[in-house]
Amino acid sequence: MGIDEKSLKELEKSIKYKFKEKKYCLKALCHSSYANESFDSDIKDNERLEFLGDSVVNLVVGDMLMKYFPDMDEGNLSRIRANLVNEVMLSTLARKIFLGKYLLLGKGEESSGGREKNSILADSFEALIAAVYRDGGFDKSKAMIENMFMPVMKKAGSPENYLDPKSRLQELAQMKYKEPPVYTVVKETGPDHDKIFQVEMSIAGIKSSGTGRSKKTAEQEAAKRGLKIIEDR
Repeated sequence: MGIDEKSLKELEKSIKYKFKEKKYCLKALCHSSYANESFDSDIKDNERLEFLGDSVVNLVVGDMLMKYFPDMDEGNLSRIRANLVNEVMLSTLARKIFLGKYLLLGKGEESSGGREKNSILADSFEALIAAVYRDGGFDKSKAMIENMFMPVMKKAGSPENYLDPKSRLQELAQMKYKEPPVYTVVKETGPDHDKIFQVEMSIAGIKSSGTGRSKKTAEQEAAKRGLKIIEDR
């Protein structure tokens, strides 16, 4: 099992870390499809490293958020972390270091475009973090995570990036009008198992409506439209 020395050096340069023990990096790059197709029982996939990497990433990102947003409450910190540590964001970061290029995949995954699958890239990124942790210790993995996540940290703190429309409207309404928005179900159509709800939102003479297959979805849509009305004024 392995990648050539040139590829390993390219990856190390991308993540700004040089492995003392190459085996950790190789294991991080080994997808289960590759291990399952191998006749070598010593070849193990990266799933255990992924498990460890998930914990390390969540810890470091949580610590970064506490420092970057010292006055933010726990609920919003949790929302931002959820937006940062998820499959979409992790796969985006994986692409920035061209991680897919170095993965060890089975023939089936290779032929089905596994190098570009968000799930595989995100899991392998976490495994790579864990490989750095196992090889160089916590401080080295922390440095890598901070280097990767810091560029998106400030943007993540904008309310539109971590609050849903209803929560954002609630904050804006309290600040601007000193009263909360009111949501009213004005119409229900369809059978009980497949209802469509229409909800009207009103605040300080401003009205907007939204529809959805649940009251919650309809309220979010109404809030989204209400936000646009207020912000465009």
